[in-house]
Amino acid sequence: MAGYPMDECEGGRPRPWRRRRGERRSGPPGPYALLPWLLLGLGSFSNLFQGEADNPWLGGLGLLAFNSLYVSVVFRGFDRRKRESPVTYGLLAAMAGVTLALAIGYGGSWLLFFPLLSLACGTVLRSRMLGIGLFSLAAVATAVAVWRGQGSSDPWTIGYGTFISGAVTAAILTLAETVTELRATRQELARSAVEKERLRFSRDLHDLLGHTLSVIVVKSEAARRLAPRDMDAALAQVTDIESVGRQALTEIREAVTGYREGSLATELDRARSALTAAGIEPVLRRSGPPLAPQAEALLGWVVREAVTNVVRHSHATTCSFTVAGDADRVRLTVTDDGSGPDAPPVPGIGGTGLTGLTERLAAAGGSLRAGPEPGGGFTVTAELPLGEPGSSGTDGSDGTEPSGRLGADA
Repeated sequence: MAGYPMDECEGGRPRPWRRRRGERRSGPPGPYALLPWLLLGLGSFSNLFQGEADNPWLGGLGLLAFNSLYVSVVFRGFDRRKRESPVTYGLLAAMAGVTLALAIGYGGSWLLFFPLLSLACGTVLRSRMLGIGLFSLAAVATAVAVWRGQGSSDPWTIGYGTFISGAVTAAILTLAETVTELRATRQELARSAVEKERLRFSRDLHDLLGHTLSVIVVKSEAARRLAPRDMDAALAQVTDIESVGRQALTEIREAVTGYREGSLATELDRARSALTAAGIEPVLRRSGPPLAPQAEALLGWVVREAVTNVVRHSHATTCSFTVAGDADRVRLTVTDDGSGPDAPPVPGIGGTGLTGLTERLAAAGGSLRAGPEPGGGFTVTAELPLGEPGSSGTDGSDGTEPSGRLGADA
């Protein structure tokens, strides 16, 4: 049932949407809506049929030519590519010639071909060309009506009808095209919003699972090494694995709903646990004013991704965290002394995590730099503008630093 809009039915399954009885389908008018206006030419046909026109065969050929040109121009006017083609303008010019010849030659009801010509102009011409064309056509129609001095309508009515028929047609079609473009733009914006949300979700999921699984793997290896000689220490690592797994489930649920708020202090505390389990000594240096909640969350993501890379790739013995801020900006630097062959990826070269963090910080007016140090090791530096601080500091609700070596100044 492709091609039908879908809506939700009982059970959450989609079903084709159908219009209710008497409900009209919305959309711009089509060329068939302009064909009934050809009935204005019935008076001319009556003149030919009743023998009231001179040279009826010539008039009949002119009537046939006008109707054929009108139908062709109107249908081409609803196709933007054909509407702007020189062929369409040529057909419109031929239609104008036939209209002028018939109006001058017969007068009377044949003057009503001028409003039909104006209507065809309204389907083809746009912007300044439309105004010039309609004014010129109305003037010509008025002049011919005055010269012929025939018909039930006075010349000024013919001129006014010629101008207004083209102007109204052009206004309606322009409005319909604008509405169609706005609908297309709205659909494109909706698709863009969906793609942006998918990117956010995949980025959050990568950051959450990448870090969590790395911690679980490291602690599992530590438990395996400790089990033969220290069962209590191994059980402590297993307990940490359970705690990390439960916390990961909570964070994934929060990430799915889009309400997860990170905390720099929380991520630093988790970093201490993960680095210690991997045999890497954590060190923290910190200064500056409290951070805004947004900066807290973003820097927490940086710590999470940086620690994940250190545990996976660095083979380091020490990892230092430096948080320094002033009145305008805050800077977080994560440096390790690793010399392993597998260096963390650099944004722009590869790596989903650091690339995603670069996009996050750039959207908040910050920046992220990552790369190896000349003397060995790897450094990740994040900078953010310092917004309005939250009610709590960066260190948690009580303002204390994380316990252990991570919370001491080196």
